[in-house]
Amino acid sequence: MSSTPTIIDSELKQFETIFRDAVKSDVLLLDRILKYIVKTKGKQLRPMFVLLSAKMCGPVTDVAYRAASLVELLHTATLVHDDVVDEAAERRGFFSVYALWKNKASVLVGDYLLAKGLLLSLENKDFTILEILADAVKKMSEGELLQLEKSRLLNIKEEDYFNIIKNKTASLLASACAAGAYSTSKDPVITEKFRQFGEYTGIAFQIKDDLFDYGTEDVGKPTGNDIREKKITLPLIFTLEKVSKKEKSAIIYILKNKNKSNEDIQFVIEQVKQAGGIQYAEEKMDSFKNKALELLAGFPQSEECLALMEMVKYTTERKK
Repeated sequence: MSSTPTIIDSELKQFETIFRDAVKSDVLLLDRILKYIVKTKGKQLRPMFVLLSAKMCGPVTDVAYRAASLVELLHTATLVHDDVVDEAAERRGFFSVYALWKNKASVLVGDYLLAKGLLLSLENKDFTILEILADAVKKMSEGELLQLEKSRLLNIKEEDYFNIIKNKTASLLASACAAGAYSTSKDPVITEKFRQFGEYTGIAFQIKDDLFDYGTEDVGKPTGNDIREKKITLPLIFTLEKVSKKEKSAIIYILKNKNKSNEDIQFVIEQVKQAGGIQYAEEKMDSFKNKALELLAGFPQSEECLALMEMVKYTTERKK
């Protein structure tokens, strides 16, 4: 992904200005928290997808910059709320907002970021962009609640898993790419193609994220964390279908009753590796990556198109 920021360097700087202005507040506590969020922000992959999608379809406009800012505001709001739900003490190697300012402030900050994003679009009459992103917020909530429901029952099937990650993770990236494409093309057919591209990429991204739980890389969360939280992801779903009834019962028992024990978590991880769950998930991930790349191959080749291809490959080859 090394060349991607260079191609949209000026656009990213413009986006940064708009985003920083959007997260200012006259309320002292709120402004302090928002500055901390900006200081500890991640790679801003989603705004990059917005801007590259926009630039593939035409010159980047103010609408595209606002779309990128709206995506980042919505994404940040969901992360702040997620840390409250998960009681997460860390985010990207830093203390989370939840750890430093606790529940009430975190929920209100998330709400504030969501409201600022909506106002940014409404004040500039970016109604179609807002509609595209509002659909993602709805789907993200549905995905989280479906995961919560299935995790309690421990009966997630592969179809459930893909429904969850399509809504929970891929919907925002899909909407980011669609919003970027629409901002410069105003073409619903092109917009839908970019939405589909973002969805395939987002699914591949989430499978890679889930695979980290069974690896050894330092990814900012302990190995086996999903097992501790009773999150049944693709490698484990495949394993539960392949192992004997006795082994399946042992894994389910650990998930229900001993999911805090490091020794038992390692037992589950070894079962997944031996059953071929890692390889199966990697094959599925590569399948969605290739679908995303095939969609891009249908567009005229350009620097922006090649950069998007590089970002798709990054989602499945990253180390954290």
